[in-house]
Amino acid sequence: MDPLEILENLHKVRPVYQPIISAVKHDVIGYEVLGRYQSESGDWISLGDFFHDNDVPDEYKIEVDQHLLHLAVSKMLEEKNESSLFINRNAKQLLVNSGEDFLQALKVFEKQGFAMNRIVLEITEHDFDEDFGMLEHLLIYYKTYGIQIAVDHVGAKSSNIDRIRQLKPHILKIDTSISRQHKQEVFQDIIYSLSVLARRIGAKLAYENIEDNHQLYFAWKHGGHYYQGFYLANPDFNFLSTDFVSVDVGEKVKAFVQLEKSRVESRLAFTLACEEKIKKLSTQWQGPETADAFIEVAKNSFDDESFRIYICDSNGQQVSSNFRKRLQVWETEKDQQGSHWAFRPYFLENTMHMKTWHKGILSDTYSDIETGEMVRTFSYPLSDQFFLFIDISYAFLLENDYLYFQ
Repeated sequence: MDPLEILENLHKVRPVYQPIISAVKHDVIGYEVLGRYQSESGDWISLGDFFHDNDVPDEYKIEVDQHLLHLAVSKMLEEKNESSLFINRNAKQLLVNSGEDFLQALKVFEKQGFAMNRIVLEITEHDFDEDFGMLEHLLIYYKTYGIQIAVDHVGAKSSNIDRIRQLKPHILKIDTSISRQHKQEVFQDIIYSLSVLARRIGAKLAYENIEDNHQLYFAWKHGGHYYQGFYLANPDFNFLSTDFVSVDVGEKVKAFVQLEKSRVESRLAFTLACEEKIKKLSTQWQGPETADAFIEVAKNSFDDESFRIYICDSNGQQVSSNFRKRLQVWETEKDQQGSHWAFRPYFLENTMHMKTWHKGILSDTYSDIETGEMVRTFSYPLSDQFFLFIDISYAFLLENDYLYFQ
């Protein structure tokens, strides 16, 4: 489409609104404003290409953006809709005239009764490649007026993590479509890193482009505060209320909760079963001098689950050999005796928990350094000073999905 034609026919440019749903109340809390242009045939065409075309002058984009914002706010005021508006802006456009054009427009709306804290300004992470110093200064200035800041497509460029932390936005928007570009484990690692970052800076996670039930489940399970996507609701010229959203998020979440509770119960049952097996062998524990002899007996009780078993003291020093199963045959790796493992994350904390509560601990899934496969470790206190570690194999996790999925 011809950019000049769009500019000369702003009466054919209208906003559509895609609902954003809260994980807390399962209702619509706001709408992302998107642009549509009516073609000669009468069809409404997305303005995405117009805004993403680098050859279109910034002043053209600014004028169309301001037109869409004016229509959206006016409609909200007219209908007395108290929801938030999520507004996309390009960094280069914001920096024109030191960002005053956008702010002055919002001040006019504020006088009409539209509070600035209802505006969520979305900045794409790619925009950080611009003059970040000036952009950061401007966004912090906007925040003083109550404007909320969201970083869109977060995670697309991991090198910007430090800048996101520095900016401390209110919302991190994650594009779930990138899950199709990575293996599940890789995507989960990206999400884990972002969720840690969000907790550290006090930001909410929003998942967009949700296209099916699996992606909604993933968003719910991985700390999503807001959900958005075609699976929930298409963009519409009207403000769709919760009753008109395609999916009953509340009912979906009920099913997710039951699924998770079932998996947690199964993991607890597995943990208790492992504990009972070891308790039956506890009388045979005679101290570190006979550690290998103890594992020689214990490995038979964990032949189906485990591929590696060893014993460490409370300081992290391994007092046994590694008992390692290869091709269904257990081998003894005596050279591993004397290794130190206290540097591993949570090692000391977990041993203290086991010592205090006299109970075993099942770890999260993690990638084994030696095999590269996803595994879990069940650890159990043989005494106050010595602890048994049983590594659960990848094959067993896959056979029992309640163990594999976090």
